[in-house]
Amino acid sequence: MSKILIIEDELSIAELERDYLELNDFEVEIETNGLKGLEKALDEENSLIILDLMLPEVDGFEICRQIREKKDIPIIMVTAKKNDIDKIRGLGLGVDDYVTKPFSPSELVARVKAHISRYERLVGSTALKNDVIEIRGLKIDKTDRRVYVDNEEKVFTNKEFDILCFLASNPNKVFSKDELFSKIWNMDSIGDIATVTVHIKKIREKIEFDTSNPQYIETVWGVGYRFRM
Repeated sequence: MSKILIIEDELSIAELERDYLELNDFEVEIETNGLKGLEKALDEENSLIILDLMLPEVDGFEICRQIREKKDIPIIMVTAKKNDIDKIRGLGLGVDDYVTKPFSPSELVARVKAHISRYERLVGSTALKNDVIEIRGLKIDKTDRRVYVDNEEKVFTNKEFDILCFLASNPNKVFSKDELFSKIWNMDSIGDIATVTVHIKKIREKIEFDTSNPQYIETVWGVGYRFRM
């Protein structure tokens, strides 16, 4: 059953949306506060988010921006505004569709179904093409640039991901700090190899169960680092 999160401060509208969606076999959760809605959107797994523009504490634009930093699920924005500038701004932040109040609940359901169906087709078509490294509970999706530890996604900076991906793609081979700096930053280290150490420390904090006894990225004393398969 697909799960829909509704972030809408007008409870009567949210309940109407929920009733129609539940009649079409969707599981629905309502949150009327912008900040709490953002937390649920980021922490929980949803198939689609119906997002009001004007919300207490955090508006729909900011919620959309933060969701898009971590997730690519469909977002339908509901707004009373008919200003094209707002729509353009929302689309620029990653909104998939707009519904202007007042709206037909049946039309909303139809749009929800269409977006979920399209998203599932896209995910299904790309899943087979994704280049993924999996070992001992660690999953590195090189295509989508995402990292999971025991199915929990970890947030990586670009350089952290690049280092992890490079080491994992060249398992059991030792690389010096100078080599890693040159490979990842595409320049000579010029003596500034401490940044490699800092990045390795941060990566270990995210993927290792015991950073004092790492099972993935090992230190080869006096030489450098290697990814152990």
